[in-house]
Amino acid sequence: MAYRKLGVDNKHRRSMLATLTKQVVNNESITTTETRAKEVRKTVDKLITYGKKGDLNSRRKALAFLHNDVETVNKVFNDLAKRYENRNGGYTQILKLDERRGDNALMVILRLVEEAKKEEKKETAKKETKKEVKEDKKEEKKPAKKTTKKTTK
Repeated sequence: MAYRKLGVDNKHRRSMLATLTKQVVNNESITTTETRAKEVRKTVDKLITYGKKGDLNSRRKALAFLHNDVETVNKVFNDLAKRYENRNGGYTQILKLDERRGDNALMVILRLVEEAKKEEKKETAKKETKKEVKEDKKEEKKPAKKTTKKTTK
């Protein structure tokens, strides 16, 4: 099969995935087990892709999956779609933590990639270097002051 069963029946699994997906979209980060995170990652990426398409059919698919949670769907279509418009997939990352104490399950943090902040840093760095280059050119263009001695005869 193309998915993990996660030890529950179909209805429970779909409901759990929808709830975890809502939490990732709203909080931009969750702590869960590794197997659940790998499954939720698929649904979050699919939702953001729907948001990037932006058409009515995509919005209805997202609403159907998220149990008609309008606020979450609006965040996906308005905020996240704009944030990741230049990125082709890979909107989430998984960071491994320790094992859970009770059953020794590997715990991870599933969070959205910080795309917008990286672009802002790059743009500000480019602006700063452009300013420095312009200042250097201005300094080079200024001729050095020549001191001429006037001699009197």
